[in-house]
Amino acid sequence: MKQILFSGLIGLVLSLLGTPALIRLLARHGYGQMIRDDGPQAHLSKRGTPTMGGIAFILATLIAYAATKVITGEKPTASGLLVLFLTAGLGLVGFLDDYIKVVKQRSLGLRAKAKLLGQSFVGLTFAILALQFKDDRGLTPASTSLSFVQDFSWSIGPVLFVIWAYFMIAAMSNGVNLTDGLDGLATGASVMVFGAYVFIGVWQYGQTCAVMATATSSCYDVRDPLDLAVIASALMGSCFGFLWWNTSPAKIFMGDTGSLALGGALAGLAICSRTEMLLALLGGLFVIITLSVIIQVGSFRMTGKRVFKMAPLQHHFELKGWSEVLIVVRFWIIQGLCVAVGLGLFYAGWVTG
Repeated sequence: MKQILFSGLIGLVLSLLGTPALIRLLARHGYGQMIRDDGPQAHLSKRGTPTMGGIAFILATLIAYAATKVITGEKPTASGLLVLFLTAGLGLVGFLDDYIKVVKQRSLGLRAKAKLLGQSFVGLTFAILALQFKDDRGLTPASTSLSFVQDFSWSIGPVLFVIWAYFMIAAMSNGVNLTDGLDGLATGASVMVFGAYVFIGVWQYGQTCAVMATATSSCYDVRDPLDLAVIASALMGSCFGFLWWNTSPAKIFMGDTGSLALGGALAGLAICSRTEMLLALLGGLFVIITLSVIIQVGSFRMTGKRVFKMAPLQHHFELKGWSEVLIVVRFWIIQGLCVAVGLGLFYAGWVTG
């Protein structure tokens, strides 16, 4: 368990101390956020705030994981490295998007096809590799069975799994991206979900079928549960450190660099821990906000009318007169409830199994 403590603490310190240095570097080069004129008018005052802040917690996470392995003498695992690949890979796609925005001084970065191509390459590569690298028990980082609190008994096959995994990755990365509209909102919500995956990883490690006397339906066939907890802890600590500077009034924005990376990390943790469908509950706020966009677009195309004053949902409440801090805190409460319900179902699945 020392690995979990080391990774979280190192990630926290690196992000907390490294983010101000990144702010100064970005400000010196004029890499400030472009604000769309069709958004809430209150956001226009944020124009020029340094963006691409996701660099801080991505690097902090990678360094924290590597440093933890050096300190403890433990070897990296296939599951851990794949989740980090997915996180950093999508972060790179987001970085290119952000870089084009600030260099060309426009609110839209990569063209939609180029962005989709980048996300597809990273997501599909992860999905394919996740079915490789068997351990001595024959377990791969991911399985071809769908899962809720653990795998169901039937397999969908490798081809459908790759499609399903890509859908999860795209949905979650875009969900976090849509949520990243108010200071600290997406960062704080992500911290809660990463905290849940620290618990899940530790619990699965203690109840793994590899060490239990007899394999029962209550044990977990997960390849590297402890290392997934280590990564979740590093991400949680790094996001906590970043949140110090990202909370209202934000000194830096995570940009697509951060939001795509966080969504990828969440999807990767869910896939490798065999809790794919549970992620919809644990990350309930991201799902709700994504649904608000789908409802808004669908309603306008079918009826010509809007359900919300503006989508994503957080901007609807802004236009209703709620303060930014009030929206963020209340949405954090909703996210906390989602995590509590998700963890309750996870534990109930073990008790009743």
